[in-house]
Order: sequence, then structure tokens, then C-alpha cells
Amino acid sequence: MKTALVVDDEPLIRRQVAETLVHYGFEEIIEAENGMQAIDLARVRKPLLIVMDVSMPVMDGITAAEKIGKNVAAPIVLLTATADPRTVERARNAGIMNYVIKPFREEQVYAAVDLAIHHYVEVHSLREEVASLKETLEARKVIEKAKGLMIEKGMSEPEAYRKMQKIAMDKRKSLKEVAEAILLMEG
Repeated sequence: MKTALVVDDEPLIRRQVAETLVHYGFEEIIEAENGMQAIDLARVRKPLLIVMDVSMPVMDGITAAEKIGKNVAAPIVLLTATADPRTVERARNAGIMNYVIKPFREEQVYAAVDLAIHHYVEVHSLREEVASLKETLEARKVIEKAKGLMIEKGMSEPEAYRKMQKIAMDKRKSLKEVAEAILLMEG
């Protein structure tokens, strides 16, 4: 179910944003009136999108966004009446994906949500790709080190690699795991 979390201390604004999100295709809208409630609801309900006011009682939206971002993977759109450089910088540093100035029209929220979701998906997939590439590079380094040890013991490079491959297949382990074992035995 496509769930969104709308956080604002003003019920009328929550309702306006909720209606926009329903038009966007969200099936369930969860509402909160302050940052602390937002953190709790986000952790439990794992919404696909969060639209949150900056100025709220108990905890402001940017502080809540920072805390939510550590536990929940979702784009956050900020609603605010202030566009001062300090607030914008805090929002950027908190990982906010988009920003809408109050008073707003439905089209502005719709556009901000659409951009935030697409930007989030792109950034998330790039992060996954970078993590995968880092893992591959790390595995390659370990494999090369282990291969180097085997070459020092008189094997050719192709022989060392084939032997590691055979051990990996026989033991049903990854090449990296075999290389790590070789390094441990030699260390």
C-alpha cells in the first residue's frame, strides 16, 4: 500500500496536503502534528513519502527529518513559510529532497512530491550501485593479495586463480571468502 506521512501542526494544511497526495496516488495518509509523532510514526509505518512542516511544537521538521533519515528510507518534502538561507542550508544538510513555501497551491505540492520521489529513487539507486562497486573492488583487492601469496609460492597467476576458483566451487564459497581464508592461513 502506498503510504504517505503528513506532518503539520495545522489540521487544515494536513488536510490540503493529504488531498493532493491522494490525487498523486497515495492510498493511505498518516497524519502527525509534531516532529516527535512524525519520528515514531515513520519508524513504525515506514511511509514511502513524508511531507513535513518546519515550524512545529515539540520538535521542528528539520530536526525530525534528520532523525527519521537515520532509520527510514523515504523522500522528505518540507513545507515552510521561511526561505531564509540558514533554513534552506539546514534542510539540505538534513537530506530534504524538496521544499515548498507556504501558502502553496496543490500544483506546487504535486510538483515537489513528484520531483522528490524521482530524485530519491535516483539517489538511492546510485548509492546502491556505489556500495556494490565498493564491495566488488574490496573483493578484488583481497583476491589479488591472495593470488600474490600463491604466486610467491611458485604458481603462475593463471594457476593461482584457477586453484582459488576450484576451491570456491568445491566449498561453495565466494572467491573473496577463499581469498580471505588463504590470507588468514598465511598471516
